[in-house]
Amino acid sequence: MNKNDVTLTEARKKINEIDQKMAKLFEERMEAAFDVASYKIKHALPIYDEAREQEVIKRNSIYITNDVIREYYVNFLKDTMDISKQYQSRLIKGMKVAYSGVEGAFAHIAAMRMFPNAVYKNYPDFKLAYKAVENGECDTCVLPLENSFAGEVGLVMDLMFSGSLYINQALEIEIVHNLLGKKGANIKEIKKVYSHQQALSQCAKYIDEHHLEAVDVVNTAYAAKFVAEGNDLSHAAIASSDTAKLYDLDILESNINQSRNNTTRFGAFSRVLNQDSNSKSMTNHFILVFTVKNEAGSLAKTLNIIGSYGFNMRSLRSRPMKELIWNYYFYVELEGDINSSEGKEMINALGIFCDKLKVVGIYR
Repeated sequence: MNKNDVTLTEARKKINEIDQKMAKLFEERMEAAFDVASYKIKHALPIYDEAREQEVIKRNSIYITNDVIREYYVNFLKDTMDISKQYQSRLIKGMKVAYSGVEGAFAHIAAMRMFPNAVYKNYPDFKLAYKAVENGECDTCVLPLENSFAGEVGLVMDLMFSGSLYINQALEIEIVHNLLGKKGANIKEIKKVYSHQQALSQCAKYIDEHHLEAVDVVNTAYAAKFVAEGNDLSHAAIASSDTAKLYDLDILESNINQSRNNTTRFGAFSRVLNQDSNSKSMTNHFILVFTVKNEAGSLAKTLNIIGSYGFNMRSLRSRPMKELIWNYYFYVELEGDINSSEGKEMINALGIFCDKLKVVGIYR
């Protein structure tokens, strides 16, 4: 009997048998997805990994010999991975994410974008948010690393050096400052504006041109909350559009910051470093903090070692060590794969000249 002689009953029987096998395999795949979700919670990694998905499609598509069927198989894989992400999202819903500030702060916005299905817990400062992860209150904390306008966040760098957490994910957010007022407020009647010192500085030209009185508060979201809860229509806040929605404020004027290239990079800190050498999408950048021995040329030697192993240095900064006057630690961000043989050899070589050496982050 040739293929054309197969009856409908026989074809359906074959499909039923295949479906039975696929159901078992689907269950096994979802169990593996559970393990993936557990790993991502532990290492503060995002659910969506575009590079990994493209790799799966490319690798598995070659097993399909029929060109037409291969097109449908790609869609089948995409649908399967979407279901897997939905399942992982459900599992990650209980993940606790710490951030500094109040609802609507840029750190809160970054946390929601990194972990859209998590439980968010705010803390009054960077150190308390960081400590909440160290002591197990939260699974990860989202803290600012640097701003393109104001530079690195020194207090967070100090936590990286002295603390025990690691960065496994980074996200850059464009900072757009807007003038926010209560419903019914008229921009011509605004006299006083509230915001964080940095936001006020970035909008100084606008504030001066409109003869506004600037009041420094703890952060932009607090400023919006203060204006929203007040009764004075002459008061305004400088904050994001997300914050305006959160506190039901009107955007009286948008994009009032002086610099149009203003971004802040946030890091997600967790208790375990992601060292999965097969995760290509997570090994593009890494951060080292170190101290060098108090000998002439020690810093130059460490930088030469980094260069000799072919790692491109994205940034190098120094910070004073609070417990030792006139002593400094160094922060270096590098491009490349620290898990490669060259990366491991470089770490061993650096150990000769460094009193303290720590890999504090591996991320894309």
